[in-house]
Amino acid sequence: MFGPAGIIVECDSVDEMVALSATLIGQLTATIHMVDGDSDTAAALRPALEKCAGRILINGWPTGVEVCHSMVHGGPYPASTDSRSTSVGSLAIKRFIRPVSYQAFPDALLPAAIKDANPLNIPRLVNGKWQMAK
Repeated sequence: MFGPAGIIVECDSVDEMVALSATLIGQLTATIHMVDGDSDTAAALRPALEKCAGRILINGWPTGVEVCHSMVHGGPYPASTDSRSTSVGSLAIKRFIRPVSYQAFPDALLPAAIKDANPLNIPRLVNGKWQMAK
């Protein structure tokens, strides 16, 4: 389902809530609405929610998305078809990366980003060591 939805389930104990949470399938988000005295309950629920959601909230509603380091918008199947990445945020670029190795290429035939002279002046990892832009 895409869009806002909610499920309200009444449980008789924290153990029942934890057991129920462990059966949830992949979701983009999960929210715990709590008061100050509920910290132990939230701590007990967190491991199950980590397994079923890409973003966990306390006392809030999922926000829109933006490209920033803290934004994750994904989760385990069926919320996402590939839980190794996210569809937004700075980590989303990993969805579009396809590594290519250039073996025994002369410098003149390499893409500009990896030429020895670094004509694009970008930070890059060379032989396991960072070379910073000049």
